[in-house]
Amino acid sequence: MSSASVKTSPRGERRHRRHPRYRTEFPLTLTVFAGDQPEQIVAHCRDLSVAGIGVVIAAELQLGDVMGMFFTLPGHSEVWNLRAVLRYRRGYHYGFEFLSPSAQQSAELAGYVPALERLETEWESPTAAPDGNV
Repeated sequence: MSSASVKTSPRGERRHRRHPRYRTEFPLTLTVFAGDQPEQIVAHCRDLSVAGIGVVIAAELQLGDVMGMFFTLPGHSEVWNLRAVLRYRRGYHYGFEFLSPSAQQSAELAGYVPALERLETEWESPTAAPDGNV
């Protein structure tokens, strides 16, 4: 491999996430659109940001999979219906990026997550993406 094809960050710096993550736990349902029929999978949220969600799933999913997500934020009554793409996986811990949340959903997340406990380091969450995304 040539040195030109190796990607490194300047001065060995780690890339940082675009959005801070916050600790929370709640159930959610995923709809996987693979095969002839959509499949429903029960999952559990571990962390949340304004741009994505970290979940535990007892299933085998592939990076890049797009699926539907249905959940209710703790303390709220509205059922959220979002599309998300799988960006990271380690074991049964998965990191998803939300795809095109509505302006109202983005505003609600921006107001909701700062009240939660912030995850300060990459090691605090099983969904920490090594590339700094989500």
